[in-house]
Amino acid sequence: MRFLDGHAPAHDLTYDDVFVVPNRSSIASRFDVDMSTSDGSGTTIPLIVANMTAVAGKRMAETVARRGGLTVLPQDVPLEAAATTIAAVKSCHLTAETPVTLGPDDVMAHAQALIPKRSHGVAVIVDDGRPIGVVPRARSGHDVDLFTDLRSAAQPVPVTLPVDTDPRAVFDALVEANAELAVLVDDGGRLVGVLTRTGALRAGIYRPNTDASGRLRIAAAVGINGDVVGRARALVDAGADLLVVDTAHGHQEKMITSLGAVADADLGVPIAAGNVVSGRGAIDLVNAGATIVKVGVGPGAMCTTRMMTGVGRPQFSAVADCAAAAREHGAAVWADGGIRHPRDVALAVAAGASNAMVGSWFAGTYESPGDLHTDATGEYKVSFGMASKRAVAARSADDSAYDRARKSLFEEGISSSRIPVDPERPGVEDLIDHICSGVRSTATYTGAASLPELHDTVVLGVQSAAGFAEGRPLPGGW
Repeated sequence: MRFLDGHAPAHDLTYDDVFVVPNRSSIASRFDVDMSTSDGSGTTIPLIVANMTAVAGKRMAETVARRGGLTVLPQDVPLEAAATTIAAVKSCHLTAETPVTLGPDDVMAHAQALIPKRSHGVAVIVDDGRPIGVVPRARSGHDVDLFTDLRSAAQPVPVTLPVDTDPRAVFDALVEANAELAVLVDDGGRLVGVLTRTGALRAGIYRPNTDASGRLRIAAAVGINGDVVGRARALVDAGADLLVVDTAHGHQEKMITSLGAVADADLGVPIAAGNVVSGRGAIDLVNAGATIVKVGVGPGAMCTTRMMTGVGRPQFSAVADCAAAAREHGAAVWADGGIRHPRDVALAVAAGASNAMVGSWFAGTYESPGDLHTDATGEYKVSFGMASKRAVAARSADDSAYDRARKSLFEEGISSSRIPVDPERPGVEDLIDHICSGVRSTATYTGAASLPELHDTVVLGVQSAAGFAEGRPLPGGW
């Protein structure tokens, strides 16, 4: 990475302050760009789903891993629930999507409540494990009788194919049948999953993030209080592929002690730790045992830390500083927070991050854990910051009433925020397409065939607020 005039500016920079200068390129197609990383996370696209309760759950973890990313389960998920989620993700098929399944005696109201949990828009009705029909999502509550049993309401399965059918053949079969979704079954006719036309296309573009046994990967977070090593060991025993030792202020003695204890336990998985914003902080975490450093204080949409405390650092400069320091010590960094556009992911990679963590942007998707709400403006989900009163209350549920009340006086995050579901990109895979398209194009503009090459070859400039505004599209014209 270098700057256009050969010198980095004296002041710190946000993503909005920076632009990429096109280089001479021999990359003929964006599909020629290798999007994989080498930080031990296994990701084949540079995206990590942040360990936020309103964002990271089973459906999100499965879907994102199938497209090459990684989801980090929050630290406040009970161990039993975390183990159940990890096992569920590990059992998922690498190509077939896991649908909502219901029995013939269930009612339409139940189906319509669950269908929005998945972006493919149907529930599969099964009898003794075999698909007997599908129920699509109703566009309006007036379109269906919510008390009708699904045996009566189910439509015929549009296309049924063996689960090992090549995705391109699935696509062709759907085109021939003028259908949007195929039900995939095993040799005994039992349901394995579903695949849409778009899903079949994605299967030919993305590579799943898989472990040594060929199962989808998933990560989990631990805090720095209590039996940190015991929880970390239990999560790894349950199948977690990566641990994140996580606290808002990562450059503190308690973090270094807890991180060192987890590293000394030699659990056999990569360890990410944070958050920090300085090279010195990154080095201290690497020396304590982190193989990945999580970078960012205050840039997140749900975070009020900078307004409350004045603490933090503009994210682009924080990532660049920490990445340079970590690289000298054989470690990587994740850029955590402030990702609002595909360009921000590309700029995080340009600054030296191996992956970008996304939180609130993914909260407004069908796969996030929250319930789907509707008002006059459209569909939305509710998100909240992990330092907010709501999140602190969840983490301190086992404390005494006095300690819970005392902690509730202090919060540095938004406890409730409506995140609209974008009708153009309602599923997390739609956003992954959007982001990866941008990052791939950035690489072709810079002449980079891989993400490390993007960092090595990129030339950056610094722009004014007017320069950033000039780059925004104007759908209504001038």
